[in-house]
Amino acid sequence: MKARGDWKSIEHIKALDMVDYLAVLGHEPVKVRNVNYWYHSPLRGEKTPSFKVNRQLNCWYDHGIGKGGTIIDFGMLYYQCSITEFLQKMNAGLVLSDPVNLVPKLVRESFSREPTSESKLTILQEAPLTSISLIRYLQSRCIPIDIARQFCCQVSYQMGGKDYYGIGFKNDSGGYEIRTPFFKASSSPKDITTIANSGKQVLVFEGFSDFLSHLTLGQEQPVAKADFVILNSVSFFEKAHPILEQYESIHLYMDRDPAGQKTTAHALSLSARYKEESHRYIGSKDLNEWLVNNTKPQRKNLKHKLS
Repeated sequence: MKARGDWKSIEHIKALDMVDYLAVLGHEPVKVRNVNYWYHSPLRGEKTPSFKVNRQLNCWYDHGIGKGGTIIDFGMLYYQCSITEFLQKMNAGLVLSDPVNLVPKLVRESFSREPTSESKLTILQEAPLTSISLIRYLQSRCIPIDIARQFCCQVSYQMGGKDYYGIGFKNDSGGYEIRTPFFKASSSPKDITTIANSGKQVLVFEGFSDFLSHLTLGQEQPVAKADFVILNSVSFFEKAHPILEQYESIHLYMDRDPAGQKTTAHALSLSARYKEESHRYIGSKDLNEWLVNNTKPQRKNLKHKLS
């Protein structure tokens, strides 16, 4: 690690929300008193919650062991590692400008093409969305919880011997796309997700947050009856192609990045039935980013209609 980058990353990591980070690790508060969140200690076993996070200060204190501090102090105890090792777990190979991507090294290893038994992600359970941190994350992305609950669940999973949970979006093969305030992952098998409504047109989205954003916009702008295909990865377009060919019109809501635009251009070359829709969110990377950028606080009317 480069020394200069280390010191920048320390302050960046210290600023990460401790409550959200604990939620990623599978720990929810037992009680909340103003700015104080009380937990059963993640560092040891106990029946009475004595681990406190002051959310205003973004610091923790474990009354059972008489220790506390920042998220870095917690990480060193939780992973039983040095500060350098913890920074490496949180930083190596990641974009520090985006806190959502700051995750423990063990979690990142799940993205390797040949995951080891230690890093393999295993789904343990699925349940309705109830986590305060996950609901707050959806709100930050301007997705109403009632819409999210129709298509998503809360999945508990294990990786590297530790339990986590996140927002789960199921694909056609039984795998999940998983999102938390800190990272995104997938469980095997990875596949597309199809949602049939007996429509003659189909709307194609790169990720499920864009699909949910479309439904959210439909609350203010009626959405015509249509089927939906969520690719869950732009690389799955060819797999979805035979399904898409069954429709009279195919509307593409790809990301406005090189991969998304390349896929759109390829699709448009196949048939006039393919329609490019990313012009609707020019200036944003994708539909969800557009929704976030154009939604006022308290979910009031959009600044301007998507047209």
